[in-house]
Amino acid sequence: MAIPTLVSYAMPVPAELPANRVNWPFEPRRAALLIHDMQDYFLNFWGGDSALLTRLVENIAGMRRYCKSQGIPVFYTAQPGRQSDADRGLLNDMWGPGINQYPEQQAVVAALAPDADDHVLVKWRYSAFHRSPLEQMLNDGERDQLIICGVYAHIGCLTTANDAFMRNIKPFMVADALADFSRDEHLMALRYAAGRCARVVMTADLLPVPLSKTQLRAQILPMLDDESEDVGDDENLIDFGLDSVRIMALATRWRQARGTLDFVALAREPTLNGWWKLLAPEETE
Repeated sequence: MAIPTLVSYAMPVPAELPANRVNWPFEPRRAALLIHDMQDYFLNFWGGDSALLTRLVENIAGMRRYCKSQGIPVFYTAQPGRQSDADRGLLNDMWGPGINQYPEQQAVVAALAPDADDHVLVKWRYSAFHRSPLEQMLNDGERDQLIICGVYAHIGCLTTANDAFMRNIKPFMVADALADFSRDEHLMALRYAAGRCARVVMTADLLPVPLSKTQLRAQILPMLDDESEDVGDDENLIDFGLDSVRIMALATRWRQARGTLDFVALAREPTLNGWWKLLAPEETE
């Protein structure tokens, strides 16, 4: 009846994403970010030293930094540490007492702790819209796009996306900023969302620049020759099939956030390390 013990798995990569039925353009001025159920209680089912959780938190943190820099409002869902039987309702039948047994684990994971200007919604059911002011707050802010990340992909995240769709709010499910009971259930949630209620994207699709060298590698590898999985950080990417047209496209995109970056700068040292020196936020340089 309780959530099972969970194990790490590999995050989805771009080649595994399902085909989207919609191609809504991402518009930051119309968007809001929802960090869904990233509480210690839900993350502790993976135990310590989870590579999946490390990647999840890193990607959500990067997304949050970007959103706050762009004035995109940030919302959280969090179940209360104490819930009456009436408030918990049928969740008791499906999952047992849940967080009631561990109220000390109610907090959002420290690396993603909300700021004073963020909005923390009390979470009562799978959908973030249930018994919450989320829809009204989005309407008041003229926000009709909702970036969804967090846990668990096939339960609350997917239900929230479906609910948003039915309220004429466009959900963006961020494939590599979600986690789930298993990789199969994670991919199932993405397939359902892409075919029924949302646009499925990677973090790199929404952000003008990668937020880590891991994200940079993930963005560049699909542009290289088929056998380039093990390209070294200091190896010349042109030797692995990266051409000038793609470098120019990257320069155009990355210039949105790094105004001085151009084709010449990228061509001068076309390696992962060389490009990360140009792209890294100041605090990580």
